Amino acid sequence: MKLSAFNFEIPEELTALHPADPRDSCRLMVAHRDTGKIEHKVFRDILDYFDEGDVMVLNDTKVFPARLVGKKEKTGARIEVFLLRELNIKQKLWDVLVEPARKIRVGNKLFFGEGALVAEVVDNTTSRGRTIRFLFDGPNEELHDLIDKLGRTPIPPYIQAQREVEPADRENYQTVFAKNVGAVAAPTAGLHFTRELLKRFELKGVEQSWITLHVGIGSFNAVEVEDLSKHRMDSEFFIIPEATSKMVNEVKKKKGRVLAVGSSVMRSLESAVSASRMLNPAQGWTDKFIYPPFEFNISNTFLTNFHRPKSTLLMMTAAFMGYDFMMECYAEAVKEKYRFYSYGDALLII
Repeated sequence: MKLSAFNFEIPEELTALHPADPRDSCRLMVAHRDTGKIEHKVFRDILDYFDEGDVMVLNDTKVFPARLVGKKEKTGARIEVFLLRELNIKQKLWDVLVEPARKIRVGNKLFFGEGALVAEVVDNTTSRGRTIRFLFDGPNEELHDLIDKLGRTPIPPYIQAQREVEPADRENYQTVFAKNVGAVAAPTAGLHFTRELLKRFELKGVEQSWITLHVGIGSFNAVEVEDLSKHRMDSEFFIIPEATSKMVNEVKKKKGRVLAVGSSVMRSLESAVSASRMLNPAQGWTDKFIYPPFEFNISNTFLTNFHRPKSTLLMMTAAFMGYDFMMECYAEAVKEKYRFYSYGDALLII
């Protein structure tokens, strides 16, 4: 398929700038691939579609406050640094994006929190990319604590374009089961779950298993090449524990439902498929790009949000449910005024 097939308009007023409260009160569209039926539900109704012995796979990554606002040495000009990933723990090197990029050069020192944290630019990587070294003598744990204190929640750019980051975003832009720090974007399909809803799944006998994929800034990037086969995904680090692969494979063998909660989970599962189309335990980096046509090996049920046009997340959705059915569901979502994107409503594909 071509990029132009995924280029359509979503009314701006349908962009969700804040999440539903409580989380599981958002709307849920349920799309049945076998019949083409579309149902309109509330998210907590998702429990009705799963039975004892099914399994849901969730991403336990934790978003850290990756946006640092500070000042440039000597001039005092305001600068913003977006922390992408830690490159070297001992040397305290980080891969970052900077703004305004034209003013931030190798050798510049950057000051955050009235000088509580200082960094030096040591390399240019891309037009906006830099490598910085934090000039910090304490242990790495203390550095991370300071970043956590000074940093701002990295809400999506299209939200930040319409409002400022708010204190509530630190909790809202985080799943209730977040554990392993490393993401700069939330696994948004997981944002709809409350602790109470997870407990209800447990009481019903639906297993919960976990992967970790640290979602990167690439999740916000639109595809820019018409030939999708030429698009290259940013690599993201993921872990699939042995306990998860064992549980998922047992449910697959019994023909139960394997629910991938979000595109980060789906990417991870499809990056660790054995020759017999079962799930392997794995740890490493994945740049897997899933777009139509694609044969899914592990999950037979998919929970996702309503995504931006031309995004890789939208293309994965089309690959799973079929392009025509996806377009029908999106037209229905617009007609029924569903809320779109990271803080928006959910789509369950079964």
